[in-house]
Amino acid sequence: MAVSGRQYGSAMTDSVEMAAGMRAALNDRNEAWRFLTRFAAEWRAPVGVGNGHDPAVLDDTEARLGVRLPAALREIYGLLGRRDDLLRNQNPLLRPEQLYLSKGAMVYQTENQGAAEWGILLDDITAQDPPTAYRPSLADASAERWEPWTARLSVAVLDLVMSETVEYDRDGLMDATDLIDKQGLAEFEPLPALLPDHLGSAWYLGQGVLLHVLDEAWLTARGQNPEALDSVRVVMAGDWING
Repeated sequence: MAVSGRQYGSAMTDSVEMAAGMRAALNDRNEAWRFLTRFAAEWRAPVGVGNGHDPAVLDDTEARLGVRLPAALREIYGLLGRRDDLLRNQNPLLRPEQLYLSKGAMVYQTENQGAAEWGILLDDITAQDPPTAYRPSLADASAERWEPWTARLSVAVLDLVMSETVEYDRDGLMDATDLIDKQGLAEFEPLPALLPDHLGSAWYLGQGVLLHVLDEAWLTARGQNPEALDSVRVVMAGDWING
């Protein structure tokens, strides 16, 4: 799949450059795929030939489900759908053969312990880049409802890939802790929000390190090298799980 759009200059370890890329990605799905291709190269490993699913696999999925996949979903599966390191570390993007219909939606992502599902309402399924919704699991299942998540699937995928990449822990470059000292975040540059404020997701960039804060309570950090990750542990006091 060809990915065209703005030309990037300096590395995505520069906060101005990365923020500009994120803002562009929020407004155009082609820019989102372009951003994610470069993000993967700089924060994990480059996207290459064979990283995506063959269109025939997606055709088979459509036949099984009886619905057409939105263009944005086909595009991301075709670009990097087989990259587990970018997509399946905590709350995974489902593989094409795992997609399923549930309660008026097509579910594309699940919480790792079954606490929530993310999906596209069937009423919106024909849109190229449809809005997304999530459905938390409740003790009273009859009270469960699909709630708005993002205005476009491409934005949900942008957040998913960044979040899952930060969670990748098999190269020694990830760590996490309870967010004890919020003042320490002032040492890092804030990045644009990808999700609505009430969903509690915030991003920060430091020298060779990317930080993700959830609900102002949990901090996950990914470094481009061990020294960069160590620098976060020094600045942000906490009971680091890998420190």
